[in-house]
Amino acid sequence: MSDRLSVLARYNAWANHKLYDAVEALPDADRRADRGVAFHSLVGTLNHILVSDMIWMERLSGGSAPALRLDSILHDDFDALRSARGAEDTRIIGFVDGLDEAALRSSFTYRPLTLPGRYVGEVGPALDHMFNHQTHHRGQCHAVLTGLGAPAPALDLAPFYLEVGFGGLTRIA
Repeated sequence: MSDRLSVLARYNAWANHKLYDAVEALPDADRRADRGVAFHSLVGTLNHILVSDMIWMERLSGGSAPALRLDSILHDDFDALRSARGAEDTRIIGFVDGLDEAALRSSFTYRPLTLPGRYVGEVGPALDHMFNHQTHHRGQCHAVLTGLGAPAPALDLAPFYLEVGFGGLTRIA
């Protein structure tokens, strides 16, 4: 198992939890309103992150990627979406923790949803992409929260390291 990827898997679960707490505090109409981000609303963007993770995890684990569009709304109900997000985060952590160095360097083939053809990738860099993709879209959600004047959580790695004890960061004063 890669220590770095294990930390990133846990960071993503932590950041998702913090973000969902902030989004849950909003009125439902604010969660659903078109805010001009890539997947329109907070609910649309959070569903997109979940859909993408499910597709990548199926590819990486040797399964068949679900026949979903990137803008699919898997869960219109926020509580159901949050529950599914938690389950997927647990799945990702378990998957990453089960990988050895050979598995991280192994290759897989897939068909992207947005490009023609078949591609081959390596598991480790694909996980890097998946974690970076989550960060990108959480940033969009953070911007929406900020624009609404709602409390937006600190989602950087440093607060995660401080809170959970990774990264060698310690508050000294």
